[in-house]
Amino acid sequence: MQKTIAIIGGGHNALTAAAYLARAGASVTLLERLDHVGGAALSAPAFPGVDARLSRYAYLVSLMPKQVIDDLGIPLRLARRRYSSYTPVPGTDRGLLIDNGDLAATRASFASIGAAADVDGFASVYDRTGVAARALFPTLTDPLPTQAQAKELVGADWSALIERPIAELIESSVADDLVRGVIATDGLIGTYASMNDASLEQNRCFLYHVIGGGTGDWDVPIGGMGVVSTSLEGTARAAGARIITGAEVTALTPDGEVTWREGDDEHRLTADLVLCGAAPSVLSRLLGETSERVEGAQVKVNMLLTRLPRLRQELPSEAAFGGTFHINESMTQLEAAFSAAGAGRIPDPLPAEIYCHSLADPSILGPELQAKGWQTLTLFGLHLPDRLVDQYGNDELRGLLRTAVLSTLESVLAEPVEPLLAHDGNGELCLEVKTTRDIEDALAMPGGNIFHGGLSWPWADADDPLDTPARRWGVDSGHDGILLCGAGARRGGGVSGVGGHNAARAAIEMLGL
Repeated sequence: MQKTIAIIGGGHNALTAAAYLARAGASVTLLERLDHVGGAALSAPAFPGVDARLSRYAYLVSLMPKQVIDDLGIPLRLARRRYSSYTPVPGTDRGLLIDNGDLAATRASFASIGAAADVDGFASVYDRTGVAARALFPTLTDPLPTQAQAKELVGADWSALIERPIAELIESSVADDLVRGVIATDGLIGTYASMNDASLEQNRCFLYHVIGGGTGDWDVPIGGMGVVSTSLEGTARAAGARIITGAEVTALTPDGEVTWREGDDEHRLTADLVLCGAAPSVLSRLLGETSERVEGAQVKVNMLLTRLPRLRQELPSEAAFGGTFHINESMTQLEAAFSAAGAGRIPDPLPAEIYCHSLADPSILGPELQAKGWQTLTLFGLHLPDRLVDQYGNDELRGLLRTAVLSTLESVLAEPVEPLLAHDGNGELCLEVKTTRDIEDALAMPGGNIFHGGLSWPWADADDPLDTPARRWGVDSGHDGILLCGAGARRGGGVSGVGGHNAARAAIEMLGL
């Protein structure tokens, strides 16, 4: 008899699971509350009347395994960025340019900011993380390794990367404050923590940011992030999955009865197995359980400019904006921002980083905008915990963050940004600010947390039993008939499909598909 599987949520992980399970012969029903699928892996026209489709939430790819891409036929083409990063020295006309294509130029850039002695130490950090990346990344689509197996794979740097605050590795490797910050930001994307935090939350974030693809490279998806979700949806539907949008799940029982609404109509389905692509705290709410508050810690800003801004340093825009552009992210500034937010203040200056999708992939712009030389900028601001929304109110905070974003940008540029912003079809500036609460409202990510909750190490803890398929694959929800398949699964987070793949593998074992 055909097995019935219900999947809650329509993000890219849920679509991945739907595609694998429908292909395995299950009757799959996927329920998405919005009128479209894709979740955060979405391309959308952010500005009315403007022919530009932006990766509105998630925007770079590193963690998606080739196995998932090949298995499901995702036509994902990635552009590798020549320039890793550019980091202006605040208050000067100098900056650090990491040029992957020219080691001599990179060495000269280190010397220009007074950090010549840090060139080898900087490289050594990524040589060491590269060892861990090559060892760990292939395990993401296998059953969970034990902690002992993971320790053997990582080798000599286990203590530095896993057991001690990552600040110690950074500070022992490089001396310059700005250079330290360039490394440290990988531990803080979407994560509110000090680099010395005893919880090691920053270490877990750092690890996921440096192991992708076995190299740690973050690449630009050609055509925008929506290519991933659109392809996965097509694969799942072609395999027979039923995908229902506008379907808000309102209740769930541990034995697999799912209740949802479509408009004024209520529906129920009793499934042999339920997969949840929503956050674990959302799952708890559907089950009538309590859960701890989840908190994100960032602002996301999308912009469309008529041209890229001029720099204080004489440097081609293609180089400065071709990689990650770090703004006020020295180690000292990062720690000061963490303390300011902890005291209830918006960090000033706001640490942030920007990236320009359209330089690597102009196809997200219409032909006319390409001909005009218009460019997109995506800014990600750090150390803005969701608790600030409670303090300021969301509308006020959004306005304050708009000012903070423009201020921090202009502190390292040679001209104001606002006059360069394009106007949409309504005459409004093409600048979109998304607070943690905006992200929660749009994507049902509790607290605006882009990882659905705290990240876990990509291996089983020393005392974790691995006695069921759900536990072996890192998708256990605490209920026998429910699996986690989203970012909240162990080894979830980022645009990877790993959570969906692993939940599907566990489900196939459990149901004998």
